[in-house]
Amino acid sequence: MDARTDAPDAAENSASQRGFLGHPKPLATLFSVEMWERFSFYGMQAILAYYMYYSVAEGGLGMDQALAVSLVGAYGGGVYLSTILGAWLADRVFGGERVLFYAAIMIMFGHIALALLPGGVGLAIGLVLVAIGSGGLKANASVIVGSLYSREDPRRDAGFSIFYMGVNIGGLVGPLITGFLQTSMGFHWGFGAAAVGMALGIAVYASGRKNLPAIASEVSNPLPAKEYKKVALIGIAALVVIVALFAIRLVTLDNLATVISYVVVIAAIIYFTVILRSKKVNTVERKRVFAFIPLFIASVAFWALFQQQFTFIAVYSDERLDRNLFGWEMPASWVQSINPIFIIIFAGILAAMWTKMGQRQPSTPLKFALSLFIIGVAYLIFIPMESLEKTPLLVLAGILLLCTFAELLLSPIGLSISTKLAPEAFRTQMMALFYLSVSLGTTLSGVLAAYYQPGQEIAYFVAMGVGCIVLGVVLLIATPAIKRLMGGVK
Repeated sequence: MDARTDAPDAAENSASQRGFLGHPKPLATLFSVEMWERFSFYGMQAILAYYMYYSVAEGGLGMDQALAVSLVGAYGGGVYLSTILGAWLADRVFGGERVLFYAAIMIMFGHIALALLPGGVGLAIGLVLVAIGSGGLKANASVIVGSLYSREDPRRDAGFSIFYMGVNIGGLVGPLITGFLQTSMGFHWGFGAAAVGMALGIAVYASGRKNLPAIASEVSNPLPAKEYKKVALIGIAALVVIVALFAIRLVTLDNLATVISYVVVIAAIIYFTVILRSKKVNTVERKRVFAFIPLFIASVAFWALFQQQFTFIAVYSDERLDRNLFGWEMPASWVQSINPIFIIIFAGILAAMWTKMGQRQPSTPLKFALSLFIIGVAYLIFIPMESLEKTPLLVLAGILLLCTFAELLLSPIGLSISTKLAPEAFRTQMMALFYLSVSLGTTLSGVLAAYYQPGQEIAYFVAMGVGCIVLGVVLLIATPAIKRLMGGVK
């Protein structure tokens, strides 16, 4: 049966189910696997920068600090860049559900490599496996969530907000456990805990995957059998080129983040071009893709600031933050759990609010504009802290609270709008485009963090904050035109 006509019916049938907080029952399975995947991902990432730049005597690799934060940004960008591969395999070869399952297994082995293999070898193998596996899991999990609802179902944004709450439960607990193990027993114990968390996620998902809707396993745009050999050769050639670029030192650790930024920009341009020129995309769908472009740009700007939690803010928490609590110094990595706490508190509230407001809720472009404004203000609050020797923990918590409100206005909404604006033949690949915006923003978070230097702090915060606020105002002005292109989608 043709996927284009079958998909909406499947979504409507699934959307009529109510069994998990008033939402379709399969949402519970997806909530769980994403929670454990984020436990492992954020647990590992919370201690990653420290593992890179702490001295060998402290259990680290002794890298230069600026290089370490740049590589953390490059790695994060690589994770989201690999959603292209995961999305393509889902849409053209295996279907989203199967890609998700095997990607989760790859993530687990990546964490095992970080835990058991020493030095740079374990770091390289582990990060590559986690990056590729996370790319395969992330886009497909979100698309499958979207398949549980019809385009018109008012519960859709709320469902993504609940799903996003699962993300942040994992994001809360992961850094607490890995950070405790890192400070008390060593980095490799922290990485081992991440591997155990992912194994639990795989077990839960395996037990519930049979309940997912049939559309989750469909290949929406099957690759013709005669093309398999050609694609395999292209893949091998690409791998050879990547190895050669490192071998001749055209790509090095020092310029990796910049290279990934260029690759993501080129990939996004190609993706938009392919979708917009495809004969499988009708006129209404094409206008919706055009509407997605300014949202893509806004998402890049947001993530460039937000993902500095793992680059600039990680270093700031280690060196400038007063982490003393009643005579006990909190591990710096635990700062990464502050944002998930706020998400858990407020995600459900906003989900309920969007559901109650229904068609009266603000449009997606307006939510994105408010997000940019709020996170811009959050960065400006750092400025008066420069007069203090140490920044109070409550102040940083307040800054992260503003970042949380900004995140809730953009991230789950971005996942939702990607599925609503997606042409039927490019369901998963449209989600990959959203994750490309996250990839570019995350990579830039490492590039930008390198500019945070002694004597340049205030200029840094002004550039970050004011730049984002101005972009938010521009998006606000453009909102009416974007809404017209969206063709009735809110």
